[in-house]
Amino acid sequence: MSGDAEGLQRSIREYPGEASSQPDYLPSATLAAVRFRAEMLRRLRTFFDERGFLEVDTPILSADTLVDRHLAAFSTELPCGPGRPPQTLWLQTSPEFHMKRLLAAGAEAIYQVAHVFRQGEIGRLHNPEFTMVEWYRAGDDPAQGMQLLSDLCEAMLRRGPAEWVSYRQAFERHVGLDPHAAPTEALAARCRALRLAVPPGFAAADRDSWLDFLLGECVQAHLGCDRPAILYDYPASQAMLARVRDGDPPVAERFELYVDGVELANGYHELLDAAELRRRNGAVNAQRVADGNAALPEESRLLAAMEAGLPAAVGVALGFDRLVMLAFGATRLAEVVAFPIGRA
Repeated sequence: MSGDAEGLQRSIREYPGEASSQPDYLPSATLAAVRFRAEMLRRLRTFFDERGFLEVDTPILSADTLVDRHLAAFSTELPCGPGRPPQTLWLQTSPEFHMKRLLAAGAEAIYQVAHVFRQGEIGRLHNPEFTMVEWYRAGDDPAQGMQLLSDLCEAMLRRGPAEWVSYRQAFERHVGLDPHAAPTEALAARCRALRLAVPPGFAAADRDSWLDFLLGECVQAHLGCDRPAILYDYPASQAMLARVRDGDPPVAERFELYVDGVELANGYHELLDAAELRRRNGAVNAQRVADGNAALPEESRLLAAMEAGLPAAVGVALGFDRLVMLAFGATRLAEVVAFPIGRA
């Protein structure tokens, strides 16, 4: 999810909810779309119920928030009484922290349909409030996690099983270089050779920013066009909350689902090492400050749960609005979300 100002302004200009001839008290989605969305939600719950998953419900407001370089969470303040400063609470960008704490308490297979919130994300495929489906199953390895995601995608979209494509294969096929081995200078040179419109001031960007740019400009549109595609084995520097698997090169045990060039889901073989998460939190906050953004709280109850013992698990987060959009044959989230931000 890009956080650059130019992309945000472009998205706001493209946002469909404001320039409609209909009164803004009406939903942007038709009642047929609303009914279809309800049917998709029933099918989703049936899928997980048949596989023994427990549906859970966790808070939207939390004292903890994910430390991410690009995500911007909404916050509010909870009054704590006379003479005491208010407590900062965060609207969740994902139910991840609470769900992992349930795993630490003994839950084995859980899922949730949650409303989540992210600042600066608005446009054809974005809304600041959106519906995320997130699930975890203890004991799964990455292959089992990707297979479950493929099965869910097939059950919901009925477009066949997903193709599995490694991050390296996708870059070699559509960019013409090895993303794990190419130095930053080679990535920049490839952008110039392809005559890509590199954003102003991007020349000094770090290696991951160049990789993300090439993924978005050259790779993503080709993913999931014939059938759904799962991109896996990301660069180790893009592990987020995933484990890193030793090898030559080491890779992040992370995977994403794409359909018709649209990113639908992001999955991890979950990190279990609290000390490593603390290290990553500090590194990401340093990047945030360098980018001109505020640092986020690095300590959390998730860290306490990890120290107490978090079971090995695979977790996946899926954008439900985008899934419904693709299944319905729509091109904008506003066609399948009754009241997007412009009509909220």
